Amino acid sequence: MGYLIFGGNVLIKECKAHGYFRAEMCPNCNDAGRFLMNDEEVDQLGRIMAGVLRHFPERFELKMDTHGWVGIRAMVDSVRARRNQFHWLRPHHILALAATDPKGRYQVDEENVRATYGHSIDLDLDLPTDNIPEELYYPATEEELPILLETGLKPSDRKHVHLSLTPENARNAGVQRTEKPVILRIDAKKAIKSGVEIKRAGTTVFITKEVPAQFLNKHEGGDEEK
Repeated sequence: MGYLIFGGNVLIKECKAHGYFRAEMCPNCNDAGRFLMNDEEVDQLGRIMAGVLRHFPERFELKMDTHGWVGIRAMVDSVRARRNQFHWLRPHHILALAATDPKGRYQVDEENVRATYGHSIDLDLDLPTDNIPEELYYPATEEELPILLETGLKPSDRKHVHLSLTPENARNAGVQRTEKPVILRIDAKKAIKSGVEIKRAGTTVFITKEVPAQFLNKHEGGDEEK
């Protein structure tokens, strides 16, 4: 799948040969594709999906199982009933948004969809724990740094600690909270050997219940991608 931005806008289309993509033309064959959603619709539907699948399924009267799954057809019907601007919504729009999400925040399983991280509700996220990188990264503020190096990483407003694949991924996540985040390096290999469970939750995101301080140190290298 391709993910491109033109003129600051994001839109979703479908190529008959290569599936859903976010661009003006299919990045695989340069076909114009079938238009599905414009940038405003992508943003609004994305916010609704994130809210429902991470925080408040009950607001849309949706049933979520213990692993975070919600029926796609039920979500479509609920959104259409509550948001007149989405009267056109169909299951394939949910599938397209999930399939082209640049961070891999959503997972589809037959007729169900779920968010893979960012939850504020208790769930048993049965995500993969194999092939975890030996090192992961976490953004902090200068004020937090000495505290975290002493006490370790624990969830705050979410149910899990979110770790990043690279220093740059961590920096991009950190700038949402502070202008110049300090990057912590996590020795994931040693942490896992000690019993810390780390799960792969997205393209560049990993989650865990906590990381003890002995597996943390300040990342001193550059921010280049691995």
